[in-house]
Amino acid sequence: MLNFDMVGRLNPESKLAINGVGTSPGWPDLIKSSNTFGFDITSSESGIGPSDHSSFYVMDMPVLHFFSGSHEDYHKPSDDVDKINSAGMVRIANLVVAMISGMNNKEKMQFTKTKDADPSSSPKLEVTLGVLPDYLYDGAGLRLDGVRDGKPAQIAGMKKGDIITHMAGKDIKDIYAYMAVLGTFHKGDKIKVTALRGGKEMEFDISF
Repeated sequence: MLNFDMVGRLNPESKLAINGVGTSPGWPDLIKSSNTFGFDITSSESGIGPSDHSSFYVMDMPVLHFFSGSHEDYHKPSDDVDKINSAGMVRIANLVVAMISGMNNKEKMQFTKTKDADPSSSPKLEVTLGVLPDYLYDGAGLRLDGVRDGKPAQIAGMKKGDIITHMAGKDIKDIYAYMAVLGTFHKGDKIKVTALRGGKEMEFDISF
């Protein structure tokens, strides 16, 4: 199952996320051999994610989820046709066509289960920082792809591109650590967030 979810805004660096590569041993080589289109691909193994491919994965079907990144117009009327990178969408489609052609020359794609987080263990969030994570970032920390107006991060002075490294003194190595730490805060809490901006460490006072 090949899932296109938000592939309309390919960035100038041609960064593309492909999730679910662990659901078949054939995916990694097929993706590599098909990528003659210059994509900088970030991948993850899990077949579970916040999109339609999860329903197919739990039925023991190999899946891939293609994603060109989040943006500040998500679920807003401002996410209009003028924002679409049509040429980028064509490149992504061509990549998948090449992969399908490669699959036609193979045996049936073998399914493998991946190490998936237990959904019941996900933290219940009482507060929000008001940020959009950069899901294409694969470095240490949580890089922001945007901040919501009027939310704690924006009020504190945080900006798109900041990389959160610590919250209330706790290490933020990735989005999972961020979610786990965020789940420990309550309305009215005041914390300090440490982030990198242009390589310089900065500290922000956050009020939930």
